[in-house]
Amino acid sequence: MTRPFHLAFPVDDLAKTKVFYMDILGCQQGRELADKWVDFDLYGHQMSAHLRAKSQINLGITGNVDGDAVPVPHFGVVLEMGEWKALADRLKAAEGIDWLLEPKIRFEGKPGEQGTFFIKDPSGNALEFKAFASDSDIFAK
Repeated sequence: MTRPFHLAFPVDDLAKTKVFYMDILGCQQGRELADKWVDFDLYGHQMSAHLRAKSQINLGITGNVDGDAVPVPHFGVVLEMGEWKALADRLKAAEGIDWLLEPKIRFEGKPGEQGTFFIKDPSGNALEFKAFASDSDIFAK
């Protein structure tokens, strides 16, 4: 069994963060220390949002991946293709999503071909959701 990862990340508004991760992404809330941090279950992974100043969150750095400027740092989840498509469709139908990269297929016809998209949470953290036709392609060279 694959073990879940834990990621602590900065946010500047816990109330907006809770709405985004729970109501928009569908995460379940875990433990919380009011005005300090809150945990979320993101597809089985423990995400801890810690309250910080806006200046400590987004540095605006990007890298180039298959011709797209992608934010660094970013975090996200590798989903099954059906889950990825369903999430992409749900987010495209939702209002107020801050898209960095709309859903697309990257590395088409090459090793590591994947569906990907990037969005921002209310604090400006970049999230990537991706999927492969087969999990064996995740580390394909």
